Amino acid sequence: MEVLILPRPADVGAYVADLFAERIQRNPGIVLGVATGSSPLATYRALANRKERESLQVEDVQCFALDEYVGLPAHHPGSYATFVESEITVPLGLNPANIHVPDGAATNLDQACLDYEQAISDHGGIDLQILGIGANGHIGFNEPTSSLSSRTRIKALSSQTREDNARFFEAPDAVPTHCITQGLGTIMDVHEIVLVAQGTHKAAAVAAAVEGPVAGLCPASILQFHPRITFVLDEEAASNLSLRDYYRSVQTAKSSLGKGSA
Repeated sequence: MEVLILPRPADVGAYVADLFAERIQRNPGIVLGVATGSSPLATYRALANRKERESLQVEDVQCFALDEYVGLPAHHPGSYATFVESEITVPLGLNPANIHVPDGAATNLDQACLDYEQAISDHGGIDLQILGIGANGHIGFNEPTSSLSSRTRIKALSSQTREDNARFFEAPDAVPTHCITQGLGTIMDVHEIVLVAQGTHKAAAVAAAVEGPVAGLCPASILQFHPRITFVLDEEAASNLSLRDYYRSVQTAKSSLGKGSA
């Protein structure tokens, strides 16, 4: 596990965009896992700016979204399919045929979950996943008490998560009550994970995920078991970490040695 603490949210976005660009250059057919919400926006925008400046080849990149609301048509303005299209597919110039989002409008939702797991497997698994973290410690829509071995499934959303996401809808009551989400077990199968967090409202969740016990009450804590996980945080998101001075010293030492992420 590696923890990087950067001064500002924009620095978080720039750092992770550089990492994604390097991985795409190394493997043009890379399979990316993409999160939605506000946390990764700076990364997507920095990556889009970089693609405009450089010849970053993305024609063969595959993307799998973490989750989708149940009951929303794909082109609903609040759907994650719409988010992925407007914030990732179009700005990066990705091939729409290579973009995969769970089908929250499916007639048979259980089968849609199985189909999504199979699609990930058929593409050889996800190479690099970007995650955000909810104020209650959720990743994807794996709410507290989620099974640590869970796979893609239907989940009820907590009241806090629905309140946090109400800003994307016309009214709080318009936020769906359920979603399809990749499970914690699905996420842990990813080859490499980068979790981004910015702001003091994420500080408690970040501290629980990085330094707390591994427990269902903080789903993100399962990431402590992942062999290639990097937490990329701004100063505010890192403010509750008891070992932040240690993480900074490791960061400085690696930088002086010219080494990349562990």
